[in-house]
Amino acid sequence: MGKLYPIGIQNFESLRKDGYLYVDKTKLIYQLAKTGRYYFLSRPRRFGKSLLISTLEAYFSGKKELFKNLAIEELEKEWIKHPILHIDLNTEKYDTPESLENILNFTLVKWERLYGTSSSETTFSLRFRGIIERAYEQTGQRVVILIDEYDKPMLQAIGNEELQQKFRNTMKAFYSVLKTMDGFIKLAFLTGVTKFGKVSVFSDLNNLIDISMDEQYVELCGITEKEIHDNMEEDLHILADRQKMTYEKVCSELKECYDGYHFVENSIGIYNPFSLLNTFYKMKFGSYWFETGTPTYLVELLKKSNYDLQRITHEETDADVLNSIDSTSRNPIPVIYQSGYLTIKGFDNRFGIYKLGFPNREVEEGFVKYLLPFYTNIDLIESPFQIRQFVDEVEQGDYNAFFRRLQSFFADTPYELIRNLELHYQNVLFIVFKLIGFYVKAEYHTSRGRIDLVLQTERFIYVMEFKLDGTAEEALQQINDKHYAQAFATDKRQIFKIGINFSNETRNIEKWIVEDLQ
Repeated sequence: MGKLYPIGIQNFESLRKDGYLYVDKTKLIYQLAKTGRYYFLSRPRRFGKSLLISTLEAYFSGKKELFKNLAIEELEKEWIKHPILHIDLNTEKYDTPESLENILNFTLVKWERLYGTSSSETTFSLRFRGIIERAYEQTGQRVVILIDEYDKPMLQAIGNEELQQKFRNTMKAFYSVLKTMDGFIKLAFLTGVTKFGKVSVFSDLNNLIDISMDEQYVELCGITEKEIHDNMEEDLHILADRQKMTYEKVCSELKECYDGYHFVENSIGIYNPFSLLNTFYKMKFGSYWFETGTPTYLVELLKKSNYDLQRITHEETDADVLNSIDSTSRNPIPVIYQSGYLTIKGFDNRFGIYKLGFPNREVEEGFVKYLLPFYTNIDLIESPFQIRQFVDEVEQGDYNAFFRRLQSFFADTPYELIRNLELHYQNVLFIVFKLIGFYVKAEYHTSRGRIDLVLQTERFIYVMEFKLDGTAEEALQQINDKHYAQAFATDKRQIFKIGINFSNETRNIEKWIVEDLQ
């Protein structure tokens, strides 16, 4: 019988009582509790935020027995029981103003049963305030406030300005209570996926310490390489055995698939805990995090902002952009970064510029696959099959079938959806060739009005030039004039030089011509 892996178990008490694996984060939790009072932490979904909140709840409830053999057992001497107000906004679907009001009312009523109510408390914020005051008076201990996924209503309303404004006003009034009740509060901890900046629900909460990009708390959620070896060493060997891989290969595969999250520049890499635990639970590799669903608003934002997808692999931005999402803004990057699809790859100290990229293979492959149906007329069910066909055709040297298939990707593109045809062609080609590139070697470049591309398989090398509203002949001429195939002159493989032209009129590939170098 192997370890019990806590897949989807977010309750610290049940996790400990039932003997599930727990990677000990309690030293950091103790440090948090002793050095500050108001905190905010942003992490991608399925990164252990709810478990962290639940651990804080157990700690501030004084449940010492749950922390046996953990770091905090030695550090904490008092184990005082505090009144705890825990709000979980994760469970509801927020599509009307009432959906948020109902969950707040439900939560407040639950607390009022415990601590009483007053007839003068007629609004959410007055009721919240009264509860905090009475909880303190009745227990003689200051209150701990835990808010899980504070931004869920706002995220679900991205793109619906009016609804988002209503949610913001409700939440703003509710959260502002934290600022006025300082003397009654021991700790307030809020988590979410995103940070809504500017006119945010937090704009009054200037006493909130944001630890999302704080070096000392970088390991608070997620798992480090050291933690894998400390807690799961035996399982690494079992996984190697099951997958018929060497121990070293398993370690490097885990790293390539699930590591690579950097929430602070030059910090250690963090593994996605959800994918990692699923891999050990099932003893095989998979796209576990991705399969739990990607929000469509991410793609809507990319399309709405006319984003050039090529940039996604080497996006550059500064801390102000990374740290806030202004719901009215059209910049998709902060949302994509904070949701965990991009991470910090480098930092230019002199100019304060962050370089971003995909954290690992699971995310890169998953995200690009996910984009395909949104940019082409190929549905989600069909797309893996289509990519396999593409790869087969390239590997067989059947370029005509390949281009006919590519034509079908552009067919029936609704005209009104595309404001910028050139960008549309570039984005579709980028997605298709990025997906093919997971199986064969692909290099892709664009400049105004044209795209050049090299695909390499075991037997063939394709040097392609795409023109926009030129001719296929011109495109082929360009390959020859610029000596694109020169680099492969001594290569034993068969080289195809292919000129391709897109027509704006037909909104598709109009013609391709091939020069075959034996």
